[in-house]
Amino acid sequence: MSKGKQRVADTRRTAHARVLIAADKFKGSLTAVEVAAHVAAGLRRARPGTVVRALPVADGGDGTVAAAVAAGFTRHTREVTGPTGEPVTATWALRDTTAVVEMAEASGLQHLPGGVPAPLTATTHGSGELIAAALDAGVRTLVLGVGGSATTDGGAGMLSALGARLLTADGTPVGPGGAALAALDRAELGGLDPRLAEVDLVLAGDVDNPLTGPTGAAAVYGPQKGADENDVRTLDAALAHYARVLTDALGDRAAEAAEAPGAGAAGGMGFGALVGLGARFRPGIEVMLDVLGFADALDHADLVVTGEGSLDSQTLHGKAPAGVAAAAHARGIDTVAVCGRLTLDAETLRKAGIRRAYALSDLESDPDRCFSEAGTLLERLAERLAEDWLA
Repeated sequence: MSKGKQRVADTRRTAHARVLIAADKFKGSLTAVEVAAHVAAGLRRARPGTVVRALPVADGGDGTVAAAVAAGFTRHTREVTGPTGEPVTATWALRDTTAVVEMAEASGLQHLPGGVPAPLTATTHGSGELIAAALDAGVRTLVLGVGGSATTDGGAGMLSALGARLLTADGTPVGPGGAALAALDRAELGGLDPRLAEVDLVLAGDVDNPLTGPTGAAAVYGPQKGADENDVRTLDAALAHYARVLTDALGDRAAEAAEAPGAGAAGGMGFGALVGLGARFRPGIEVMLDVLGFADALDHADLVVTGEGSLDSQTLHGKAPAGVAAAAHARGIDTVAVCGRLTLDAETLRKAGIRRAYALSDLESDPDRCFSEAGTLLERLAERLAEDWLA
């Protein structure tokens, strides 16, 4: 045995036979379901007696509905308004009276025609339609995953789709997108769907930005959606005006919501959900671990394998691997990670509850091949993991 493997063998707590794979997607190459399948294949090839359970996870962003479906939720579809007004087919998930709605399914970057961004005009109207579909199914708990949005409209489109009236001075509805909010004169929220008051609506996200300002929705995330410096200024000013108009309509709670953690999520859709829909914000990975039954799955695990495409500083701020590792560590269960790229040192990983990380880049130095051959490389990585951690 090499010195490196000897060190791993010396530090592992015990031989493990039951492995829980709770990894997020490798963005751009593998879905969370595919990651779990490839890790399982590698583990079983190296240690045929290993009992493996796959529980793909997500943190509220894109892939959240897929993770829910993999955990036993039923997939539903609805044609809704896309971010630039064209119809798109969106998916949401249902189990009993709990729904998981992913705003990116309706208003995400992947629905921009030709991939051309529309930072000033993209709307969340379709996300509101998707929420309405869940209400039609009689849900009592609605998890709204936010992330991967093409929009910076403060959730105005979503609120309009659910019955709110956002009007200009001449009484006509404001146009779509964040820039149009500069013309907002008054907000009438009395027409919001009354069923919203009967639902526990959980805003599940991995960012804690406020609505406006230097750390707000437009400044931090607008450039990712195609906004240049002028666009960012336009959007930030329009969102600030929007918040003032809603404060006039609803009182100080709207002003407080604009500063609340999560208000800036998904281009300010978090603010619209908090102030208009009565949502409560929770870190997305915590919500999803609850919804997916992660605690019960840990009852039957001796080792957890988590991961995502890039294990980096962002991982430590509410991303899926950090949440998985923290929950497993609290139960005294070791966690190791797989990833495409690793920039965290061993001590940082340890503090996050991850005993060791295995990166595709350790096997293949060409980033393009890491993407194109991710599945095959991941199976080889899982074999190496099994040799180190499984008897």
